[in-house]
Amino acid sequence: MTDSLAVVARTDEVLRHPLAGPHLLNEAERTRLARFRREGARRDFIAAHTLVRLCAGQLLHAAPTALAFAQYCPDCHGTDHGRPLLTDRPDVHVSLSHTDGVVAAAAGHVPVGIDVERSGRSRGIEVMHRVLTAAEVDLVTRHRDPHFAFLRQWVRKEALIKTGRTTMDSLGALDLSALPLDADRTPLRFEDIHVTDLTDRQRGALATAVSVGPPQASVRWLTGCADFGGDTREGRVEPSAG
Repeated sequence: MTDSLAVVARTDEVLRHPLAGPHLLNEAERTRLARFRREGARRDFIAAHTLVRLCAGQLLHAAPTALAFAQYCPDCHGTDHGRPLLTDRPDVHVSLSHTDGVVAAAAGHVPVGIDVERSGRSRGIEVMHRVLTAAEVDLVTRHRDPHFAFLRQWVRKEALIKTGRTTMDSLGALDLSALPLDADRTPLRFEDIHVTDLTDRQRGALATAVSVGPPQASVRWLTGCADFGGDTREGRVEPSAG
């Protein structure tokens, strides 16, 4: 079985890919896209939803245009947001994330989750005490770079939310203090979950990808859009197109 795949890229990198663009989006995605007022947010949305298709296509050796992508919210049963999925491939799991010019995606034959944050993003001290356990707060505050350490735990927990292992309201009860904070690209184990971190200095981002399952379910990081082929030197995408 092929490993789960994960990739981080800048929004502009993805939008320069020959296959990228609003034409990949389904009707529900186009409706969501039309609600964004900031051009940067529109570009991030298109890039993330393109990247997750590229990642799934790489896993399946299939063209991104051939994948039936959808989203589903188990709380309200809406299909215009929520957990991403491939409707014609229920055996494949996908996840995506985007933030201020950086996007991330993952795909695997086991449940996967991914989250990315800009390394310079700041979160208040009150947020840290709300989403971390006492042991994690101690670990973070003793780290040589507490800001980095907190973001690392944050993206780990956000990625776990996307596998259904926890919820936003339960983050403060999920203790990941046993995991080292500086273990880039090194598979870590939390219960039955594989946790693989990435500090992407080139793109100024921190990301974590998680996968659930046996040892072969560990995540393999790709290096960027170059892994998907195509000439990305010249952009051709018009993100404002509906």
